[in-house]
Amino acid sequence: MAEITAALVRELREKTGAGMMDCKKALTEAAGDMEAAVDWLRTKGLSQAAKKSGRVTAEGLIAVASAPNKAAMVEVNAETDFVGRNEHFQAFAEAVAHVALEVGENLDAIKAATLASGRTVEAELTHLIATIGENMSLRRVRVLTVPSGTVASYVHSALRPGIGKIGVLVALEAPNETDALVGLGRQIGMHVAATRPAALEVASVDPQSLERERAVLVEQARESGKPEAIIDKMVEGRIRKFYEEVVLLEQIWVHDGESRVAKIVEKAGAKLVAFERYQLGEGIEKEENDFAAEVAKAAGQ
Repeated sequence: MAEITAALVRELREKTGAGMMDCKKALTEAAGDMEAAVDWLRTKGLSQAAKKSGRVTAEGLIAVASAPNKAAMVEVNAETDFVGRNEHFQAFAEAVAHVALEVGENLDAIKAATLASGRTVEAELTHLIATIGENMSLRRVRVLTVPSGTVASYVHSALRPGIGKIGVLVALEAPNETDALVGLGRQIGMHVAATRPAALEVASVDPQSLERERAVLVEQARESGKPEAIIDKMVEGRIRKFYEEVVLLEQIWVHDGESRVAKIVEKAGAKLVAFERYQLGEGIEKEENDFAAEVAKAAGQ
């Protein structure tokens, strides 16, 4: 049996990121065989990951990656905000965004792609779960492309370039990708991050949302006691206001407070064809913990 030296343990730790004691145990179980020890740790990691798979993952990172006429954005979740500051987790989120640029929005295809570590995205995620000790998940991905022009990106309060908690992609069609066009795309991204539009244009507003809004406005108008003909005009005026709030092209440009976004884009000789806004954890129901009850439970009360 090979001697399990400190240098051997350190080498395995550098290869896998696992703890020193786990590395020593793996090497002992594998009789000093490095590759067998790696496999033993991976098996152990799979076991640990399975135990953590039921935990809520509402923290983590949004990551974006760009290429000519194309950009990708992913959300990778973890249990706590602390993990979002982990360099290995940040590097993983960045790598997944670049994979999405190559393979598209299919999550299964992304998970099957091989990273520089030699592991697939899915295996790397399992490895991170085992080494960091939290449940994690690759939640969603969006890729936008244009035949000519640019797909600009913006990350609000970025932890480092391309990663943060709010990310926006903006697809602008134009004859060429210029610095001015990229700058406009970034400005629109900032606008979207701030205003959270629900639709690109009036025609793409969700019909159910529109009818729900109309029903509320009709009831509000009727409380005024005015005739139906007047009520109809009141409602239509308020519907226009509703569009200004939720439709990106109808919104007032936050950078000057007076122009419509549609006019800004038209003036630039471009066409805004798509956008996507991701906010970390949106739509995930977070667990509410009763701290007092947890303390009482730990004390055996």
